[in-house]
Amino acid sequence: MKAIVQRVKSAHITVDNKIISNIGNGLMVLLGVQEGDTKKEADYLVEKIIHLRIFEDTRGKMNLSLKDIKAELLVVSQFTLLGDCSNGRRPSFTKAAAPDRANTLYEYFIDRAIESKVTTKSGQFQALMDVCLVNQGPVTLVLDTRKPK
Repeated sequence: MKAIVQRVKSAHITVDNKIISNIGNGLMVLLGVQEGDTKKEADYLVEKIIHLRIFEDTRGKMNLSLKDIKAELLVVSQFTLLGDCSNGRRPSFTKAAAPDRANTLYEYFIDRAIESKVTTKSGQFQALMDVCLVNQGPVTLVLDTRKPK
């Protein structure tokens, strides 16, 4: 799995000109599910993301997590994170999980975040979405379960 994690002041998702999800202060996560990913990768990423110390404490140091400050989480499925652009000019998405499997793990990821007592909202799987956010910092991190830990 790959995730782009962005610290935001606010974010919202629009489908067919209607806002379907919105959050205030928190994290927006773009989540790509790769062929061969399992619940193990989802569990790892959920725990990593909700405990990342990327919010400032009273001294201005990035020392607090999403859970510490009781902020919100917005999760958006994005298979294009797995696009391979190394050959030619058109990305290949052969590394992305099949839609049924990707949706199952996407929903599992969201459920695990909710079970961890994090206010969690989501995009709409396989929909054409407009994603609006105010990146705070800016702080943007890339997490990949296939990279050495």
